Amino acid sequence: MQAVDTSKKENIFVRKYHSFVAYWQKKWEGLKVILTHANSKTALSLGFMGLGQMCYKKWHKGIIYLLVQILYILYIALRGGHDFVNLFTLGTVQSDPANGVVGDNSIVCLIMGVLSVFITILYVAVYISNVKDAYNTQLRVEAGLKPLTFKDDVKELLNQKFYILVLLLPVIGVFVFNILPIIVMILIAFTNYGGAIVNSGALVDWVGISNFRDLIALSELSNTFFKILGWNILWAVMSTALNYFASLALALLINKKAVKGKVFWRAFPIIAYAVPGFITLLGFKFMFSFGGPINQILADTIGHEVDFLSVDAHWNARFLGLFVNAWIAIPSGMLLATGILSNMRTDLYEAASMHGASSFRQFRSITLPYVVFSTTPVIINQFIGNFNNFGIFYFLRGSSLVTEGYFQASDSDLLINWLYNLSINRQYYSIGAAISLIIFLITSAISLVVYVTSPAYRQEDTYK
Repeated sequence: MQAVDTSKKENIFVRKYHSFVAYWQKKWEGLKVILTHANSKTALSLGFMGLGQMCYKKWHKGIIYLLVQILYILYIALRGGHDFVNLFTLGTVQSDPANGVVGDNSIVCLIMGVLSVFITILYVAVYISNVKDAYNTQLRVEAGLKPLTFKDDVKELLNQKFYILVLLLPVIGVFVFNILPIIVMILIAFTNYGGAIVNSGALVDWVGISNFRDLIALSELSNTFFKILGWNILWAVMSTALNYFASLALALLINKKAVKGKVFWRAFPIIAYAVPGFITLLGFKFMFSFGGPINQILADTIGHEVDFLSVDAHWNARFLGLFVNAWIAIPSGMLLATGILSNMRTDLYEAASMHGASSFRQFRSITLPYVVFSTTPVIINQFIGNFNNFGIFYFLRGSSLVTEGYFQASDSDLLINWLYNLSINRQYYSIGAAISLIIFLITSAISLVVYVTSPAYRQEDTYK
């Protein structure tokens, strides 16, 4: 293995910022060229979409662009403009069922307002496409070529731009079912939506960063928030490290030449992985509960039962959660590590043995760096999954336990569990949305820092 110059990998955030700025500067320069060199026919498309194409007898594209503009104007006039205003007001008419007044639904106003913004962004993208297409047609004519016909455009769509046709539906689906809910959730974090407002039908107001300030400054919330945040980070680090190194150790053990019947020994972890996780969790809950088989054995041997899962279990419940999570996660990690180890170069170990390197030194200098290099994205994914592991303590202890000194939470709850209790059980939706945003920022920051400082990024050419 040769040392790799990592200087080019430094200052990634600065480089990404410059790349982003350069990209948009290039787009802006291209647009300025069009604006300064457009002829009268192309200029028509600046005011009315499609007219420039029609002047060049490209009727098919011209009509499509013009219809898009007409539909957008109708949308803004009939609904979009009102929805955009409601995005800022969140409704102006208070509902009054007693007098038969059907008021505005603030959350619907928020959703439709966000949708109107995205429709406008989409329209602007189509508008720019219209101007570029008219200018490109102008350049073809000035070069002595004929404008592209309808058949040529269809052929281009099915060849060079086929990806647009194929990805259009998935992009729309991702926007409707992923991006839109995420944006709405983020915006709810800056409102007072929750509590009595949910059932009374009262209008929701923008409150800025009040929810975040309450999480930090309001003692009832802040004490619980920082306790759970500290435990959440500790849990994510401990469970990720335990699962990762236990999986690697199990894979190394099974890969030993002295081990007989490797297929047999691999079968049992795979069976544990194949069983649905919630069934495993409910099984462990039964085994370790008061009166369960484990406690019956302990009562017969040490004379008393051990509290593993009740409200007073504390660290017993936390360690049990680590053990159960490892039981569920290690088999898949073992399979991954086994596949990676099978591709290791045996000559490296032979050379290390000739130079007197011990087994531990070979593991530390050859095996571990290679496996970490190959699995860094997996480690990050496992960390995020463990950080947001809702099911472990929800199925082991339930959602109704409240530990003294915690607000609507137990001492083993993660932020995602607390968010669930506040939002679903107590209808503190704005606080829950604020916690969701904090979770996103924490996991994103940690994942990005870990990745850009890992060998998988800084030494990507080392193992090629």
